[in-house]
Amino acid sequence: MPEFDLLVIGGGPGGYVAAIRAAQRGLTVGLVEKERPGGVCLNWGCIPTKAMLRSAEVFHTVAHAAEFGIYADNLRFDYAAVRQRKDGIVKELTDGVAGLLKANGVTVIEGHARFVEKVNSTSPTTVEVVEAGPSPIFEGGPRYAAAPTANAVRTVSAKDVIVATGSVPAVLPIPGADLPGVITSDGAFGLTEVPKRLVVIGGSAVGAEWANLFHEFGADVTVVEMQDRLVPLEDKEIGTALVRSFTKRGIKVLTGATVTAIAEGGNGLSVTVGGAKPQELPADVVLVGVGRRPNTAGLGLDVAGIATDARGFIPVDEHLRTGVEHVYAIGDVTGKALLAHVASHQGLVAADTVAGHAAHIDYNVIPAATFTHPEIASVGLTEDAAKAAGHDIVAAKFPFAALGRAKSFGDQEGFLKIVAGKKHGEVLGVHIIGPSASDLITEGALAISLEATLDELAETIHAHPTLGEIGMEAALVGLGLPIHVAPLRKR
Repeated sequence: MPEFDLLVIGGGPGGYVAAIRAAQRGLTVGLVEKERPGGVCLNWGCIPTKAMLRSAEVFHTVAHAAEFGIYADNLRFDYAAVRQRKDGIVKELTDGVAGLLKANGVTVIEGHARFVEKVNSTSPTTVEVVEAGPSPIFEGGPRYAAAPTANAVRTVSAKDVIVATGSVPAVLPIPGADLPGVITSDGAFGLTEVPKRLVVIGGSAVGAEWANLFHEFGADVTVVEMQDRLVPLEDKEIGTALVRSFTKRGIKVLTGATVTAIAEGGNGLSVTVGGAKPQELPADVVLVGVGRRPNTAGLGLDVAGIATDARGFIPVDEHLRTGVEHVYAIGDVTGKALLAHVASHQGLVAADTVAGHAAHIDYNVIPAATFTHPEIASVGLTEDAAKAAGHDIVAAKFPFAALGRAKSFGDQEGFLKIVAGKKHGEVLGVHIIGPSASDLITEGALAISLEATLDELAETIHAHPTLGEIGMEAALVGLGLPIHVAPLRKR
């Protein structure tokens, strides 16, 4: 008999959620984790960065307090205290996850799991768990090497297995990428002080957030992005607006440019940037934020017969099954959408499927958020994607500057944009840049999920004065019936 009904490999936002759901369904569940529970999200991504970004936001607000009639003298920040606050929040949440796993009867096995034989559909799946060494949390050290074989080994068997090992920062294949002072987003947590000169390679969500954070704390920041705008996966107008905002605030942005080399100089690092205007950028720290790759090192996927695609991700079907019976995969390692909330939902679907319950996930309605200042959030189709898909559309925008709440709040930069079908007004996409965008996007996700129309959004009474009114106001613009902005000029 197998030791567990289900073994989950990886305790991140996909893995621990899957383990808890499976236990709730009555299965005996084991979970293998080599660090603290919570995965990248709680330890190295979502939570620690947002904790530090909140400190930067508070510092920014106090620095501009005079605009609110409040005067603060001798303003300063303590970066060590910022990091300490972040560490406390991370510990509280990871301890909370550990408590939830225990409360649900999940057996947590500390170590690095690896498949050691081909998975057989007629017998339990067996993996070895190699005892992990000390986890370098908060030290910025290497985290992803396979566990040494000299450590203690435990054999674990289960009827079904869910692979939830997540992703790691992608490396940059250019000369000098391995020099001291060249770091990934993980390494940024190991910095004990704010760098004076920072070059960020990559202007997607990760790079943009770190650029925003260190700029607020006084760093001279330059962002290099190979596309023609920042956050290139977002609607074009959103990325262009973020470039304008960053530039206005003093963050230098080089778009349509690539880093071709990094070298040691007489005073730090020298970053060679190619493109329309080649140049050399001085830096004390270079932060590489050019994407992520699947975390499968030492997992033994080939031994088990589990296929991967050309990028190393594990293909899965709509129920998160791999090509090997009794083996599922969820989260970043599947390459579907590298977001914590997607991993969590995949975890629920996979666990319910293993337990014999119907479940599904709709990849067409996935909200995403970037916690820069101004914030960015989106769901559904961009304007260009909607047109490419053959939709006859109307694109309607409403500025935060026209909202009374945004003015009183003291943050009125940005807009909300709705992409909708022209004939029926069905909401196809919602894109926001501005205050509380990450909270406001939920209405957009619901609208798409429930197949709502512009009429239905406009006819829904929204509380006043709130930032949430902006969805209703944009819908009115899309209907050609705006109240609080001038009507569109007829052509």
